[in-house]
Amino acid sequence: MVTDQTRRIEDMMDREVKFPYPPKRVVSLVPSQTEFLLDIGASVVGRTKFCVHPKDQLKDIPIIGGTKNFRFEKIRELQPDLIIGNKEENYKYGIEKLEKEFPVWMSDIYTFGDAFEMMTAIGRICDLEGSAGNIIRECREATESVKGTKSGKVIYLIWNKPWMAAGKNTFIDHLLNHLGYENLVTKDRYPELTTEQITELNPDKILFSSEPFPFKEEHLAEAREYWEDAACELVDGELYSWYGSRLRKWNNS
Repeated sequence: MVTDQTRRIEDMMDREVKFPYPPKRVVSLVPSQTEFLLDIGASVVGRTKFCVHPKDQLKDIPIIGGTKNFRFEKIRELQPDLIIGNKEENYKYGIEKLEKEFPVWMSDIYTFGDAFEMMTAIGRICDLEGSAGNIIRECREATESVKGTKSGKVIYLIWNKPWMAAGKNTFIDHLLNHLGYENLVTKDRYPELTTEQITELNPDKILFSSEPFPFKEEHLAEAREYWEDAACELVDGELYSWYGSRLRKWNNS
């Protein structure tokens, strides 16, 4: 493949990545980053089955499996000159296998600052800094507009049977705190909780995410039988956990 030049940079995991600049065939392994890449005009030639936004640009982009189950032969067919992933959302074995054949740039995101760093870096990588800068500015304004607008002690549930919640050292926890909530789950990452443990934590509100488990109104009806004193609320999981250009949507939340 003919390229303008080759660049070496460090990704957010302090790994050196050598890639053709600007990349013309990008495979994205993370939904929120796929949306951002397409929003800034990057040439995305492969995506996961969970990459569902922006809908109008996705139908002709081949699916390369899931975020934790890559179809390596499909990726080879696409011959990407850069693959973009994330430490938490992708699986170590798959990334290690891919980086033996292709340049792989990885993000590592826990805070808004990390998210803006990712977007800035991808804008530079793709030679689309102007578009990226405009989106970052909109994301900053949107998230700042909702700072401290919520209150109360909460539990944010992401899974059913068993209950699993967002704990410390997660992007969701950072966002909850930014909104003004106190996250009662103090364990790291995504611990399992029993119904009794949730009762003992005595939350003011329990947030039921639309993803990865698709909580619906019937689940809330069941939950209200367990936790009569807590307000149970369905929330948009994409809004709370996607750390790309979707952050702009907090303006309309």
